[in-house]
Amino acid sequence: MVRFNKFFREQHINAHYNNYELESIEDVTRLIEKYPNLRGFNVTIPYKQDIIPYLNRLDETAQSIGAVNTVKVLHRDGGVEMVGYNTDWTGFTKSFGELLEGHTKALILGTGGVSKAVKYALDKMGIENRFVSRNSNFEIMGYYELSPSVMDEFDVIVNCTPMGMWPDVNQCPDIPYGFLSEKHLLLDVIANPDETMFMKKGREHGATAKGGKDMLEQQAVAAWEIWDRIGE
Repeated sequence: MVRFNKFFREQHINAHYNNYELESIEDVTRLIEKYPNLRGFNVTIPYKQDIIPYLNRLDETAQSIGAVNTVKVLHRDGGVEMVGYNTDWTGFTKSFGELLEGHTKALILGTGGVSKAVKYALDKMGIENRFVSRNSNFEIMGYYELSPSVMDEFDVIVNCTPMGMWPDVNQCPDIPYGFLSEKHLLLDVIANPDETMFMKKGREHGATAKGGKDMLEQQAVAAWEIWDRIGE
């Protein structure tokens, strides 16, 4: 909210960005009714996949990813149309792309909406990747499978879980940090705090680590570009 409103003031744009906390995703329809001037909004965890049934359509990228973090609200003569987009993958690419150069295999911790956007971005970069979750199956690895050989093979680890997010700053994903080394790259999509426990533990073992503050900025820029476009 602070970032967008500062941008609106600096650019002399007649707009305001508010936070709307919903008790359940069903409340999104009432949100549209209550605020008829609403032209767009962002979607945060845990609603990035749950929002989809409430939208009229998705753009091609959001459809491929299967998650939405940006919605454009179009006011037509026949009513209101909500269109879903995903700018998380754009933010991830612009924020972490340079660091990922030369890496070929990554583990994605978590299977939520942002995880799917990260997978889409890694696929675009040609980086082989696997999901890791507490609920494992044939396609998703379990944390218990992160053996020394697996940790050596996958030198990029992306935290897409909320573990470590403020205010629970002492939490972190349950990976074997003792198997990390200076060759590892740890990326955390969490923007607050600046250094998560996941990042701190990685750095203690020589790994390079970067948090999600820049990713948050980059996805916001991409969201504004969508809202600022006239029509569709």
